[in-house]
Amino acid sequence: MQMAFRVASSPVVRRANISLFSLPAYLTAKFPSSSKFLPNPNPSLLNQNGPRYSIRAISGTTVAPNKDINEEKSPENWTIKMLYDGECPLCMREVDMLRERNKSYGTIKFLDISSDEYRPEENEGLDYETVMGRIHAILSDGTVVTDVEVFRRLYEAVGLGWVYAITKYEPIATIADTVYGVWAKYRLQVTGRPSLEEVLKARRKKEEMCKDSKACKM
Repeated sequence: MQMAFRVASSPVVRRANISLFSLPAYLTAKFPSSSKFLPNPNPSLLNQNGPRYSIRAISGTTVAPNKDINEEKSPENWTIKMLYDGECPLCMREVDMLRERNKSYGTIKFLDISSDEYRPEENEGLDYETVMGRIHAILSDGTVVTDVEVFRRLYEAVGLGWVYAITKYEPIATIADTVYGVWAKYRLQVTGRPSLEEVLKARRKKEEMCKDSKACKM
């Protein structure tokens, strides 16, 4: 996910509207790797065509929860489930890039934690507050990974492991996690959103209002 501070000191980066952890997504879009250096994608997924729909709630509109929309149709042989914040504009840039790559690989299952359909009991007990605090992913064997390791594994899953490969080694691994930790702490403020406490309060209030209703105003 695009998880980082904007690098204000560089005019080139500022004009491109790139942040530290969004840089890999920017680089892969601008300088895609030659296919001979990438793992072969799943051939069965190469010719899959069909419309994809993304529905976001509009203020004042009544929308019935739809699991197929919120969680999307997941690939059968996914290796990692990405828990992402669908209301984070910076994060969604990276999510969209990974989704596009995943069309050829089918290795990532995407789950929007801001969706009403998110259930901790279906995701290794990870509650909303926990997954909002920092990025999490779940491997197909149930292992939970966090922080920069999530990005590394996601990129590896779609043939871009070289982007985060250096973060496997010290002291880069520790430095990267430290930088990400700062970003995670302030990302809501940086992206112009309320504090986590306010977000949690609003979510609890909404859950109470929608408890006895099958459709809620988003």
